[in-house]
Amino acid sequence: MGAIDARGTDERRDALALKTPPPSDRASLRALDDARASARTARETRREAVRGRAWETARALARSGRGRDALETLARTSTEALGGISGRMCAEGECLEAMGMTTAAYERFRAACGDDDGRPEAWCGLGRLAHASGAYDEATKCYRRGRDRFKELGAMDEAREADQTLAAAWTDLGTTHKAAGDVERALATYRAVIAELPWCAAAAYYNLGVSLVECGQLVEAEHAYRRSIAVDPTRAEAYCNIGVVFKMMSRMDEAVEAYEHCLRLAPDFELGRKNLSLVLTDQGTEFKMKNSLSAAMATYERALTYDSLNVEAYYNLGVACAEAEEYDRAIIAYETAGRLRPHYAEVWNNAGVLYKERGNDERAMEYYHRAVACNPNFAQPLNNLGVLHTMSGQAQFALDALQRAVTVDPAYAVAHNNIGVLLRDTGDIEHACDAYRECVRHSPNDRHAEQNYLLALNYIRRGEEREVCEAHAAWGTRFAKLIGPPLKARRAVRQDSGAGTPGRRKLVVGYVSPDMYTHSVSYFAAAPLRSHDSEMIKPIVYNVAKFRDAQTERLRKFTLESGGEWRDCATLTEAELAECIRNDSVDVLVELTGHTANNRLGTMVLEPAPVQITWIGYPNTTGLRSIRYRITDEVCDPAATKQTFTEQLVRLPSPYAFLCYTPNPEAPSTVSLAPCLSVGYVTFGCFNTMAKVTAEVRTVWSRIMLATPGSRLYFKSKAFACEVIRQRFLTQMAACGIESWRIDCVPLEKATSSHLAMYDRVDIALDTFPYAGTTTTCESLYMGVPVITLSGGCHAHNVGKSLLKTIGLDEFVANDVEAYVRIATSLAKDTKRISKTRSSLRDKLLHSPLCDANGFTRELESIYRELWQRWCDEQARAADAESDLDEEAEEKEDDEDRCSVDGVEDGSKGESNSSDNDTAEQYAGTSAEHAEQGEFSSKLIDTLEI
Repeated sequence: MGAIDARGTDERRDALALKTPPPSDRASLRALDDARASARTARETRREAVRGRAWETARALARSGRGRDALETLARTSTEALGGISGRMCAEGECLEAMGMTTAAYERFRAACGDDDGRPEAWCGLGRLAHASGAYDEATKCYRRGRDRFKELGAMDEAREADQTLAAAWTDLGTTHKAAGDVERALATYRAVIAELPWCAAAAYYNLGVSLVECGQLVEAEHAYRRSIAVDPTRAEAYCNIGVVFKMMSRMDEAVEAYEHCLRLAPDFELGRKNLSLVLTDQGTEFKMKNSLSAAMATYERALTYDSLNVEAYYNLGVACAEAEEYDRAIIAYETAGRLRPHYAEVWNNAGVLYKERGNDERAMEYYHRAVACNPNFAQPLNNLGVLHTMSGQAQFALDALQRAVTVDPAYAVAHNNIGVLLRDTGDIEHACDAYRECVRHSPNDRHAEQNYLLALNYIRRGEEREVCEAHAAWGTRFAKLIGPPLKARRAVRQDSGAGTPGRRKLVVGYVSPDMYTHSVSYFAAAPLRSHDSEMIKPIVYNVAKFRDAQTERLRKFTLESGGEWRDCATLTEAELAECIRNDSVDVLVELTGHTANNRLGTMVLEPAPVQITWIGYPNTTGLRSIRYRITDEVCDPAATKQTFTEQLVRLPSPYAFLCYTPNPEAPSTVSLAPCLSVGYVTFGCFNTMAKVTAEVRTVWSRIMLATPGSRLYFKSKAFACEVIRQRFLTQMAACGIESWRIDCVPLEKATSSHLAMYDRVDIALDTFPYAGTTTTCESLYMGVPVITLSGGCHAHNVGKSLLKTIGLDEFVANDVEAYVRIATSLAKDTKRISKTRSSLRDKLLHSPLCDANGFTRELESIYRELWQRWCDEQARAADAESDLDEEAEEKEDDEDRCSVDGVEDGSKGESNSSDNDTAEQYAGTSAEHAEQGEFSSKLIDTLEI
């Protein structure tokens, strides 16, 4: 959007006429008309006196294209009538000029000029010819000489007309200097025009403004444009350029006003419309930066009314609509921008992100490919392609895309993190950890990578190892400092004590989770949500899931039927979520995620509730001391455990495990017969993620299969959608002595019913270690498939043991690898036992404490009440201690007062001022450290991070 560089040739305008106020009556109007007619007649009489009537007639004919008729008219006219020889030459020159015969016209004008006292029309004619040929200096001299001769002859109207042409040629001369790079000479020329001819210097003022803008003198440029308007109020382009100046000065409102004035003068002025559209686009972005999305969207749409081809307005409208969660409008805006500018890579990338968020992976993939085709070195769509391929199990395609992303942008931290996730999902945990470290190296506060690293440790290290424990605790300390100080502590009141018990108020229990859809956590969260005692407990679910499905609706229904409330909070920041929880007066807050995807641990750091608990979602400590308790059981975490936690362990009493399973209603209604009865061989199976199948696990499985001739392995994993990963696993097993024909590598099934039906092909499930299965174990048992598990020294290792003991299947729990192999091979050789176990296993599960939602929830509620009462008692003791201190202070103050009265005749008792200076200093220190270390990075609209 640049300034207009107008040439004087286009600036020839009539002299500015004085504006006469409209008459108040018809007589005045007629008098004014008569005066104007008389003035015109007088001017025409003067012209005829100078040129003669025949001259004027010939000129009119020549200008209308009848050049020959004009010359014939002059030929029939006497030389005397034309003002002599010089008059004839001048008249013929004008006719020839109008006919385009410039050489002949020049000769006539030159002859008419004679000496300096020649005809003024001839000098002006020479000026016109020089002006038209670009000889502006010569044109200026000729116009000036013609003007001066008109004045000498007393022809003031003609002299004023000559001033107009002189100003135009002189201005063009200045523009020529500017084009040659001599800005100073150009400025001097424009100023000279203005000094000598201020009444007809509109173009000079205008071009002076253009040059001043290029010199960076914006204030002076604005003044020049306004002087141009003062001379010629119809000059729309000057208002347009004032708008440019204001935009350069970031005075957007004034720029908009200037452009609007421009368009009032010239509604179809294309550059003015485009410039107004662009400045409105910038103004919309300012609104968006101030979080005024509605104003931003309205401003972008107004910008498009002035220029429907403004691609940037469409793009920014898409961004604003996406942030406002108006995804349909956002997609329309992006796709319109893409049609107008097909090679706009950012448009296709952002449209792809929206389609991905809405579950249309196919269209997202198409748009990411378009973005990469537009710009092969654009890291974001390469990363986003990698994410899509990772989620669909196309590991090789994912790795290719992600590696290209970090090749074109080695510091692209998000892509390094996503490489880590991909390698984890394909079982390459050590290299995944390397990728996470690389991410953190480029982005020290990347929350995803650090938490993914902690999660990865559980796959390849035992939870009781010192490295694992210290890594979690260190992360928690640092994270708490970065999030900042908690909300103001809640103080207990009289009605808090005994909440959740008969005769007292309800205990408010909040659950925070991003997994309230068809996700592993949801099958264990369902039990309390549908079984809470509505007379004693008020549950509030803070659903921060981005997805909704039938499971979401089931959980919501359970919550409302239990007298609770459901909050959809996916768009809230962690701080906003904390305020929401505090405003709901939640007593006990339970987070269900730990260090897994989309957690809200930052909310827990802010301590919106007095009692905070972690449960279900993660097999290790959060590392946060703001979460005071962790719910577990005596099998997963026995009293003698060497695994350390920053939380206090709270164990559910026997016979309950720390979990209660609710089967998915989409599961097959019946259990099939054991496949070994019909195929003649035993099939071992595992539906756990590839990340849990370590080299040690593969070795042990191989021992079992070698000890069970003819047996097969049915291994289902998302990673097997990639042939490269499939072949890699087969090669690894072949190295252990198991031929590839004995192994079925099966990719993920999207539908829950299809996924569970695949257990029809498995006789015995083999659990993983040191990270055992949880949901997969429960699903296997529900489908009648017994699970062989191995106990260990940490929570993750013992989950299978806890689940099996709860349903009375201790015989499938091994205490060491040898027992694990022995139990599996022994069961594999007894097909009758397999069949009998399969036929009774679902019923055994459903009637065990593992599925006793009511009994489990009563025990869970007892824990909530106990922990809540513990907090109330702590508050009471703190209040008593504070009261004792206050009494001691008052006694001491009374003693001091008595001493004062004894020593001073008019003693007075001073007031006691309590303060929270210690706390304030602590918070100030935390804030300073927070500012020094920076914020955790957040997800961008145009990128995806796993």
